[in-house]
Amino acid sequence: MRSLTYKVALYRSEEGYSVSCPGLPGCWSQGDTEAAAISNIQVAIQEYLAVLQTP
Repeated sequence: MRSLTYKVALYRSEEGYSVSCPGLPGCWSQGDTEAAAISNIQVAIQEYLAVLQTP
């Protein structure tokens, strides 16, 4: 499996942190901490890409 790198944008909010992947429209996640948000967006990116590969 090849490894891909995507830039993410992290935003602080009243609820914690939201994070998006500008290279993948609509790919957003969130977390209570920066680390949780980053971990969650990694999962979201994997799932986003899996949907794109589904026939």
